[in-house]
Amino acid sequence: MLVRNCAGGVVFYGGKVLLLKNEKGEWILPKGIIRNGDLANEVALKRVREEAGVKAEIVSTAGRTDYEFFSVTRHRPVCNKVTWYIMKSSSEECELNKSANVTDGGFFSQEDALRRITYSQDRSLLSLCFDKMKELA
Repeated sequence: MLVRNCAGGVVFYGGKVLLLKNEKGEWILPKGIIRNGDLANEVALKRVREEAGVKAEIVSTAGRTDYEFFSVTRHRPVCNKVTWYIMKSSSEECELNKSANVTDGGFFSQEDALRRITYSQDRSLLSLCFDKMKELA
């Protein structure tokens, strides 16, 4: 099994959170693979900027999730271990990067985001992050 360390952001603007829709039609959070000795927090910020065009700042850690899938292109199973950060943006403007396979996205209310997000693990993470943002406010 190929194991990859990744990092991502749960980005808030006001009471809304950033979700992206990928080429498979899945509603997800921005994230990417940590490479070449990069720091997890730098990768998370970079991926939020690259995928959504959103400049954000980290306000807290959010935890970690792991998930496995079978990679058709690699012909083997992959495990992504994702370190998450809670971030805030000073604007809800997005510039979605179609070349990064992002087909839709934006900032959504808690109810709408929890309804849209594809994976239950991400839904749990979102719920925890909404609670934590309320505590930080």
